[in-house]
Amino acid sequence: MSLKIAIQGIKGSNHHQVAKEYFGDDVELVECMSFDAMVEHLINKTADKGVMAIENSIAGSIIPNYALIAKNKLHIIGEHYLKIHHNLMALKGQVIGDIVEVRSHPMALLQCKEFLKKYPHIKLMEDVDTAETAKHIQDKELKGVAAIAPKVAADLYGLGIISNEIQTIKNNSTRFVIIKTENKPLPEKEIDKASLRFITAHKRGSLAAVLNVMSDCNLNLTKIQSLPVIETPWKYTFFVDVTFEKHAQFEKAKALLEIMSEDFNVLGEYKNGRLL
Repeated sequence: MSLKIAIQGIKGSNHHQVAKEYFGDDVELVECMSFDAMVEHLINKTADKGVMAIENSIAGSIIPNYALIAKNKLHIIGEHYLKIHHNLMALKGQVIGDIVEVRSHPMALLQCKEFLKKYPHIKLMEDVDTAETAKHIQDKELKGVAAIAPKVAADLYGLGIISNEIQTIKNNSTRFVIIKTENKPLPEKEIDKASLRFITAHKRGSLAAVLNVMSDCNLNLTKIQSLPVIETPWKYTFFVDVTFEKHAQFEKAKALLEIMSEDFNVLGEYKNGRLL
């Protein structure tokens, strides 16, 4: 039986591309129009695992997704980095002068801002997914409307590419995490990265003390993100990613952080999937 992999978006999206690269072609996609819907599929066991964008090298963290993972007690079991290629596409035969509206995911619009500024007459419209927009243009035969999407979306939905590689920064990548409702323990020798969540006391030096412990245990802090604790004004939850060479160092840090911080938990221990 094929694995059921929940993705945000539809076939032709970046999430679809990551699912293919990480799991191979022998999977059954569960297409979701929101990250909340993806989480519901995991909780309801209608999907085995999920692919979730968590961070972009240009736009930064997708903060609500950190909260979704923690709130629903999901486990990060892996990660994958994807180089992002944005292409402007429309019905075949159309050129840039025919386009009066461009639709795409807000992140894609943001990442192509400099290209789009050259055409001030074009209206920009946010949509839920890059590939969904491309499919909608094909289904409705929308003239004058273009999508920003991966090249595979143009191939799948029979569109013509008006302009290739329109992202502002060419070296643009997104980090995706692989999530599951249950942990999938790896052998210690394969684990060299972890995602943590904790709350620090609301007093001077609390966060610095935690960061010092990480440094003393030879953990490399690759990401730190804060999110307000809704019930307690001016208190923050911290989401942290660390890498390490020796699992024993990480175990020592965990033991200390459990004592020093509040509501400490490990969101995932996995293999570093960074781009080389």
